[in-house]
Amino acid sequence: MNRINQLFSTQQKDILSIYFCAGFPTLEGTASTIKALEKKGINMIEIGIPFSDPMADGPVIQHAATRALKNGMTLKLLFDQLKDIRKEVQIPLVLMGYLNPIMQYGFKDFCRTCRETGIDGVIIPDLPFKDYMEEYRSIAEEQDVRIIMLITPETSEERIRLIDEHTDGFIYMVSSAAITGAQKDFNAQKQAYFQRIADMNLRNPRMIGFGISNKQTFDTASAHAAGAIIGSKFVTLLDEEDGNAEKAADRLLEALKN
Repeated sequence: MNRINQLFSTQQKDILSIYFCAGFPTLEGTASTIKALEKKGINMIEIGIPFSDPMADGPVIQHAATRALKNGMTLKLLFDQLKDIRKEVQIPLVLMGYLNPIMQYGFKDFCRTCRETGIDGVIIPDLPFKDYMEEYRSIAEEQDVRIIMLITPETSEERIRLIDEHTDGFIYMVSSAAITGAQKDFNAQKQAYFQRIADMNLRNPRMIGFGISNKQTFDTASAHAAGAIIGSKFVTLLDEEDGNAEKAADRLLEALKN
């Protein structure tokens, strides 16, 4: 069974997924960050593929991607860094990146290398659902790689149900139509959106991302979905700790408790 499906079959609430950008703050820190996060009890990890024009990312992740590219990170190098990761790491690993570098690598080769490396899923924010259905779904499924689609408060119920029917793994619920970035809390409007999607009784589990940074936002997300995805907050802490992922994870987990 794909590790993403395995995770959600054994745990339905309070799942914590952490995002970091490969190559940031140091070029060689990818594998050590992943190992440290699993050691600290993180349930799933999203590894960002740095790109020069990240349309959905806020200033923190944009800055991380810029530095990662300056450090020399590429998709090929990332796969090289991950080639032995499954000798030590068991939790689901998801790549998150934009279509341009993936297409330059070649989508078939990309999915094949994901399978060979032990990558369980991919999030491609700028992949249109129609293109996924017509061109990419069969290729990914052949390699047992889950393509995770995003929904926002503006996504229609019809589109959400199509995504739920034709994808597997989980649905990434973007908390707002804005860019990524930490927030102190979720207002009533966002909570109503979370509840509206929960009431749809979708087949796939849902993870809420964008704006999760403290106990209040994490608890709210977990009350309405299977768990939460944290990116900007962890990337900031990782930078402050000079790439020491264990210390950054400790600080994040403490923030989620208080």
